[in-house]
Amino acid sequence: MATANGAHLFNHYSSNSRFIHFTSRNTSSKLFLTKTSHFRRPKRCFHVNNTLSEKIHHPITEQGGESDLSSFAPDAASITSSIKYHAEFTPVFSPERFELPKAFFATAQSVRDSLLINWNATYDIYEKLNMKQAYYLSMEFLQGRALLNAIGNLELTGAFAEALKNLGHNLENVASQEPDAALGNGGLGRLASCFLDSLATLNYPAWGYGLRYKYGLFKQRITKDGQEEVAEDWLEIGSPWEVVRNDVSYPIKFYGKVSTGSDGKRYWIGGEDIKAVAYDVPIPGYKTRTTISLRLWSTQVPSADFDLSAFNAGEHTKACEAQANAEKICYILYPGDESEEGKILRLKQQYTLCSASLQDIISRFERRSGDRIKWEEFPAKVAVQMNDTHPTLCIPELMRILIDLKGLNWNEAWNITQRTVAYTNHTVLPEALEKWSYELMQKLLPRHVEIIEAIDEELVHEIVLKYGSMDLNKLEEKLTTMRILENFDLPSSVAELFIKPEISVDDDTETVEVHDKVEASDKVVTNDEDDTGKKTSVKIEAAAEKDIDKKTPVSLEPAVIPPKKVRMANLCVVGGHAVNGVAEIHSEIVKEEVFNDFYELWPEKFQNKTNGVTPRRWIRFCNPPLSAIITKWTGTEDWVLKTEKLAELQKFADNEDLQNEWREAKRSNKIKVVSFLKEKTGYSVVPDAMFDIQVKRIHEYKRQLLNIFGIVYRYKKMKEMTAAERKTNFVPRVCIFGGKAFATYVQAKRIVKFITDVGATINHDPEIGDLLKVVFVPDYNVSVAELLIPASDLSEHISTAGMEASGTSNMKFAMNGCIQIGTLDGANVEIREEVGEENFFLFGAQAHEIAGLRKERADGKFVPDERFEEVKEFVRSGAFGSYNYDDLIGSLEGNEGFGRADYFLVGNDFPSYIQCQEKVDEAYRDQKRWTKMSILNTAGSYKFSSDRTIHEYAKDIWNIEAVEIA
Repeated sequence: MATANGAHLFNHYSSNSRFIHFTSRNTSSKLFLTKTSHFRRPKRCFHVNNTLSEKIHHPITEQGGESDLSSFAPDAASITSSIKYHAEFTPVFSPERFELPKAFFATAQSVRDSLLINWNATYDIYEKLNMKQAYYLSMEFLQGRALLNAIGNLELTGAFAEALKNLGHNLENVASQEPDAALGNGGLGRLASCFLDSLATLNYPAWGYGLRYKYGLFKQRITKDGQEEVAEDWLEIGSPWEVVRNDVSYPIKFYGKVSTGSDGKRYWIGGEDIKAVAYDVPIPGYKTRTTISLRLWSTQVPSADFDLSAFNAGEHTKACEAQANAEKICYILYPGDESEEGKILRLKQQYTLCSASLQDIISRFERRSGDRIKWEEFPAKVAVQMNDTHPTLCIPELMRILIDLKGLNWNEAWNITQRTVAYTNHTVLPEALEKWSYELMQKLLPRHVEIIEAIDEELVHEIVLKYGSMDLNKLEEKLTTMRILENFDLPSSVAELFIKPEISVDDDTETVEVHDKVEASDKVVTNDEDDTGKKTSVKIEAAAEKDIDKKTPVSLEPAVIPPKKVRMANLCVVGGHAVNGVAEIHSEIVKEEVFNDFYELWPEKFQNKTNGVTPRRWIRFCNPPLSAIITKWTGTEDWVLKTEKLAELQKFADNEDLQNEWREAKRSNKIKVVSFLKEKTGYSVVPDAMFDIQVKRIHEYKRQLLNIFGIVYRYKKMKEMTAAERKTNFVPRVCIFGGKAFATYVQAKRIVKFITDVGATINHDPEIGDLLKVVFVPDYNVSVAELLIPASDLSEHISTAGMEASGTSNMKFAMNGCIQIGTLDGANVEIREEVGEENFFLFGAQAHEIAGLRKERADGKFVPDERFEEVKEFVRSGAFGSYNYDDLIGSLEGNEGFGRADYFLVGNDFPSYIQCQEKVDEAYRDQKRWTKMSILNTAGSYKFSSDRTIHEYAKDIWNIEAVEIA
């Protein structure tokens, strides 16, 4: 870890300054340790003339003994000196002025200095104890801003606020200068970041691994044409939090070939070579010294790979080709994969994450083991968690390293791999259950394909061993479903099980006689009719020509050969020792539908781990007014670490004083959002309206289209009424949307365009005024969420039942006293159970009904609600502009076809949704009832802390123990 140097000893920089002291506490520790950092230096002091025309005194003293950097706490004066020091001596800006951007960097560098002491101490303890450590691999980490979170966890918010006030700045304004780290997109990345916060807070030995994306997913702009994407600029002037580890880099290989050496071993040679360099970001725990790492990989090549000769010859592009190929791996999160180049880049990203991280983990294991490396102990020291299918290549990569580089045999390596790796499934959507082209993977990662083929063959034999005596047709179905390799012939040792009996000829039906036996891999080709009008069919063996009786000539169409694929989710299940879903209903779907055959084979592998969110970022720091109220009424601040104490609010839910304070806190948060919306969108809204919010990734299954159709219906009904009738029948609402549509997801981008068009019409309608507003917030991210969620009255979690694995925004909204309208999907089910059915607005079809409803639609039996048809016609009438929405509305029509037939059941659930929204209006009119519902939502959210989730992972999957740095 980084070495503490003179720049971070801000605690000496004024005459009354002191070293940093962190009071530790332990909620889950099983081991208590004390770590003292010692620095021997001669007594000295120095003076610096600062640009603020002040003299900063930096006495660094040691009275012939040893100083403990962890035994003193900084005060505002010492922090002021430290910020001034960094503004002068760690410059990112010119020295003339001390404006907000410069103030942010200097403040962040000062905070990082505080973190470095704990960071190094944490690292040192892990090294010395050689304890089992968990490693969380994820393609996304949606961190958000770090400054307020870090000083909050260090319990230094007040001191930093005072220090910045001394320097002429406001802490909130300084913090607003920090860009969100563009390392993620949605719930997958935000969950990973919540987990890191909880791991550090609970003192569990763990690290996160990801990629350092230069341009992120994209920065979203909203124009008259809808969503536009531009590159993120979060690294344009660098990040004050990251520490580059120039001594930590690993080789990564692509392409090449595999050959057998004279020793009989397989060698992956040739190809394209790059290196992955580590950038570390500190993750501090709350009220603890434990500070863990998020290690991000950046890709590059050595300077020697720059073709100087080509450059001087004017071939500039060619000269930079190696650098460009390496660096672009970490340019963009989820690059478009419509093209072959895009697919290759995505697979390179996934392999880079897996290979660099595993090489790092193995290097650490070897270093900590010293002279006595026992590979059989690897699973006792290492737990690798794959966050969805993106890190699946961990399985063949770990096998490759253990066999090819460390000399283990197949059985030893496979045993170690299966005991080390675990898999979290996050969705049942096909795009998340990744399948890669076998041809592409074989070209890019030839050695890994060999290993995957061997794993698949072992799986086939295990399935046959388990089910060999059953009906062969059932066995064939299981093999087809469960194999890692899709559209592949069976291994020869298994194929002979499926030899068919000889087929005789029936002259009456003109069936062709096949004299030889036919394998399971044979193709069946059927012609509906021959030229005589009779049915004909023939089986042709794929491998060899057969002796076919030519009694009847048959004309055959060429067989369509399906592409060969590698099923990454199946590989995860086979290669890992645990598979977990992320909500109770989702885990049941995983067992009963998605991986049912695997569940029957290995039921012990499958678990549920309902997601959670950190209460530090998502209520304590983002909602200070509500946090103060909770602390007052529960009598303690312990709820930040022990969220079960939130349940104590239940007994005060009817208390008039609490309700008044609760409403005032909500209103103060809404006033902030009013200013924010005006600044970002130009729209003016009133804080006394209901804030109805749906913020999440734009996707058809999340059904933003259902929400906006409901708003269009509301608007149409308003227009048909007098002004007096409108006020009587409708509660004033501000409907807020936010979220990004993937750049190549055309239908999602149409939805964004439609929402903005509806908003532009309604918001400029003088007849409607403040009774209804529709606002799309551009470039939704963590920082925007931290502003919107505390201000929310109603939040929409309205996905098609059975399609949302869990959701985590629903948990954040509940924690902040927001009432939810939603389907019985994902974690909604458990939230509704905890907050009370009467405090959750439920509508829509349930998961077990979805298949039947789709079949009803396919059979032409669905009759749409007349109100739904009314909305579609209103949109087509041009009420919201001249844009042609036929393609958007067409997806809701018809009974079959790709992009048709309302697959996500918007029309089916529309009547129920409209009726439920009427109940929402009714409840909101009674503010006493609504406030009670809000309090009970916060009280019932205690179960959804990521601390609980992490305790379960640590116990049930990783088998790691907490250790406090005391």
